[in-house]
Amino acid sequence: MRKGEETRTRILDVAEAAVLQKGFGGTSIEELIAETGITKSGFFYHFRDKNELAKALLNRYIENDERIYDEIFSRARDLMDDPLQSFLLGLKLLSELLSDLPNGHPGCLVATICYYERLFDREIQEINRQAALTWRRRFRGMFDDIFAVYTPREHLDVDQLADMVSTVIEGGIVLSKALKEPQSLPDQILVFRSFVKLLFQPAQRA
Repeated sequence: MRKGEETRTRILDVAEAAVLQKGFGGTSIEELIAETGITKSGFFYHFRDKNELAKALLNRYIENDERIYDEIFSRARDLMDDPLQSFLLGLKLLSELLSDLPNGHPGCLVATICYYERLFDREIQEINRQAALTWRRRFRGMFDDIFAVYTPREHLDVDQLADMVSTVIEGGIVLSKALKEPQSLPDQILVFRSFVKLLFQPAQRA
């Protein structure tokens, strides 16, 4: 990695930690400059303003999330041909990954930007919106495969069911932080896994 890329990565690392802890409004460019040990001109060489920094942070966060989902659910598909069993295994692998984080999940930049949406331009708001839609399409595809083989016990809108994956993860992040219980997030994913498993179990005959 070249020195310029290393400096940019360092700025993003420090900024992400600060933003997740204090929000965008509570994070100043001056403190990022002090923390990274670069000059003011060095900072503005990489990021024109705070809005551009936020866009870079958000894009990096989304790309990392997508990479993790790709790795976990691709591995699950390699191990299980059945779409339902593959999805259930993917959720279990995701829960195990989150359980291994020593201090719990650091927080979600997508959610943080939603909280402070008024601070950002429409481009960043649209990136955030597209991230949520990307997650919907990803999990919608998995549920479409499941619905092609299994009949759910209750009639559910597939998009809403797909959105529920993100709802559980985002809600689990907030809950785990509020309770100061890092294990709450991976546990919530396992509860959702049980819900999906029950949803596609054949109904018991009277």
